[in-house]
Amino acid sequence: MKLTLTAVASTLFALSLSAHAQDMPGMKMDGMEGMPMKQETKQAPVSNAEGTIKAIDTAKHTVTISHGAVPALQWPPMTMAFSVTQDQLSGLAPGDRVSFSFRLEGNSASIVSINK
Repeated sequence: MKLTLTAVASTLFALSLSAHAQDMPGMKMDGMEGMPMKQETKQAPVSNAEGTIKAIDTAKHTVTISHGAVPALQWPPMTMAFSVTQDQLSGLAPGDRVSFSFRLEGNSASIVSINK
């Protein structure tokens, strides 16, 4: 008897959830025409550092920089490659001392701005 009551209660609960979910497509949206529906896309924050350009690879669109510590990311000083656009590389050469901003997304870091 307990098993039957449990089965009936579970079925009623599942059906009530299903009925509630079906209400959403019928939701009234009167007066919302023309309202901007903004989709937020969160970008990783921008971090800043200073360093020395060690190498530039125009084929891979990367610049390798030996940079100081980045406290915002709790990084020690290191040498690493950053993705960069061809325009950002303009006027830069190995050995140049630079200050730069970059965005870290996953295991990839991309230069946002770079200046001698």
